Amino acid sequence: MSTVNMRPSLASISGVGPSGPTTATATSSRSFKPCANCTCSYGQLSRQGRRSSALLKQINFSRRHSHFGNPPLSPTSESIYSTDSICQLKSTETAKRLLALRKQMDTHDLCCYIIPSEDEHQSEYVSQADERRAFISGFTGSAGVACVTRDLLNFNTDKPEGEAILSTDGRYFNQASQELDCNWTLVRQGEDPITWQQWAVNEAHEMSLALGGKPTKIGIDPRLISFDQVRMFEKVIKDKTEGTNAKIEFVAVADNLVDKIWCEFETMPVRDLNELLLLDRKYTGECYKSKRERVMNKISKDHNGASHLVVFALDEICWLLNLRGSDIEYNPVFFAYLVLSNDETILFTDNPFDDKIENYLSENNIKVESYQNIWSFLSDKASALAEKKETILIPSNSSWEIVRKLYGSTMKRVSSPIEVMKSVKNETEIQNAHSAQVKDAVALIQYFSWLEDQLVKHEKLIDEHKASQKLTEIRKTAKHYMGNSFCTISSTGSNAAVIHYEPPEENSSMIDPNKIYLCDSGAQFLEGTTDITRTLHFTEPTQEEIDNYTLVLKGNLALERLVVPEGTSGYNIDVIARQFLWQAGLDYKHGTGHGVGSFLNVHEGPIGIGYKPHLVNFPLEKGNIITNEPGYYKDGEYGIRIENDLLVKEAEGLQFGKRKFLKFENLTMVPYCKKLINTSLLTPEEKSQINDYHTRIWSSIVPFLQPSSIAFKWLKRETKSL
Repeated sequence: MSTVNMRPSLASISGVGPSGPTTATATSSRSFKPCANCTCSYGQLSRQGRRSSALLKQINFSRRHSHFGNPPLSPTSESIYSTDSICQLKSTETAKRLLALRKQMDTHDLCCYIIPSEDEHQSEYVSQADERRAFISGFTGSAGVACVTRDLLNFNTDKPEGEAILSTDGRYFNQASQELDCNWTLVRQGEDPITWQQWAVNEAHEMSLALGGKPTKIGIDPRLISFDQVRMFEKVIKDKTEGTNAKIEFVAVADNLVDKIWCEFETMPVRDLNELLLLDRKYTGECYKSKRERVMNKISKDHNGASHLVVFALDEICWLLNLRGSDIEYNPVFFAYLVLSNDETILFTDNPFDDKIENYLSENNIKVESYQNIWSFLSDKASALAEKKETILIPSNSSWEIVRKLYGSTMKRVSSPIEVMKSVKNETEIQNAHSAQVKDAVALIQYFSWLEDQLVKHEKLIDEHKASQKLTEIRKTAKHYMGNSFCTISSTGSNAAVIHYEPPEENSSMIDPNKIYLCDSGAQFLEGTTDITRTLHFTEPTQEEIDNYTLVLKGNLALERLVVPEGTSGYNIDVIARQFLWQAGLDYKHGTGHGVGSFLNVHEGPIGIGYKPHLVNFPLEKGNIITNEPGYYKDGEYGIRIENDLLVKEAEGLQFGKRKFLKFENLTMVPYCKKLINTSLLTPEEKSQINDYHTRIWSSIVPFLQPSSIAFKWLKRETKSL
């Protein structure tokens, strides 16, 4: 059985630039190799400790605020250092890319161009060929939007000028400040006084006014933005231009402008199209025909007999068809579209498959067409359905291009029924999830015990990247291991404060046993997907570290103990995990939990635990698997996160009227770090909860360990009663 593709990825978590590894560590001196088309950041240069006043002047000039009067935004770096390094080429490199992009913008008469992170399937993690935002900006986190302007008042077509911003959320503030260079300004979502939409519209508005009311155009690839986002953007335009003579148009640009310049700077990646995998019923628990029947009945009942549904989300297609792929790093999906109707199912994909799958598709009346045929099919279907006055349903987060192709039809945008169905695991998937968690716990316990032994007893020098490779080597020994579910976050000291940190392959920091070590990792097994974070200390932690770890742990335990009535969403319970940190004036800049797939995406919608209002629309249900991961991060010093995977279960015996109650079961089988727990801050209930958990771990995992092994001794010590 082949594993999920393990090649390095820019978008998996962070830390690898388009031209090679970049460094996100905040400590230690480095020597940098000359690298072609360098994408090393000034944040990295700062660790060489050599200043250059000439470069500082250059950067201050380049980072001037927009001459169109937008409010000040966050600088991308606090300090800028020497040009003695080859890494000064970062400035030249991104400047050339932006210049080439602005020349393309000129051919389409654009004043602003938007580069999202997502691919045309609105995937969170994308293939290398879809990492356009990383290519143009150098920022490699999985979330963010780049906006590039072309100054219409500058008539030098050979060297068009403009501004560029990168907007991202709190998970990536630290990382973005290190990876962006002087050509970019960081917009911190939720903290800076302007959104990327407002920034782009403000720029276009001022240019239109300066040109006497001439229309200015903001462009985007319509495959890469949802129609909902388009409507929101158009509302920002309306609010800004109302009462003025400025005119702004938001336009679809069929040719992706980043793709058009990519080959000028490096070999453009191509999408992987790997062979498909058919999952056995012992892993899925339900056949395709049963799933299809449920979906068609749902849309017919809820939408007045609707008979057509377009499916574009890759994990939804995989779940429905009981197929898996390996086209996107860490995500067992393949590139496809799917159209369901009463009469047929059409799968649009170019991926190869064997005779077994060919027979399976034929037996289930699934017709296969080329991936690109989806667009002509939708255009033709729009006309045919309009004549018959039949309704075609599309998911509410469908791309602008899908809506454009179906223009004129009786189209209806709805919440995808598959998304919710997929998030509710059946009994087979739940049993398999338990199996996957045990296998991954064995691997993590072997890894943590090995790492401590090497660092403390043998005083070995082990860097973050090599440590993460060791964990992968251990995982590979497990039966049905199909790859990691994301790139392992192996971080020591201050690097642990970078929420989505990835250790670079070269010049990775040495793990310091005298500092906190944070490891966030997960695996893909045929049985299921895992996502586990543990924060460890191998010697003597400070009292501050102990106390703050305990506050994070108390929030984690409180959420796990929670019992809630049916209909409760993750939005309603996020505060439970934060309460003890809040009491100390602390917090964290990410959500508390996300859904987890069943041998699918590690981040699975639509459920979650967090402060995003849309979560209210998706209450937790029996059978959901969701993470519980509060944390605390002290920039420049350390980071703490404790993450478990929880199963949502029915709280038997509890009912208020007709309303039942739900509770959580902790599926994760890895102990907490005992030396980081301040027992004086724990209640008797919390101590009992930890002790019971550790007893369950011991009885579940010890049968898989040799009594003479360091893993056995480590587990015995860590699960000993508080």
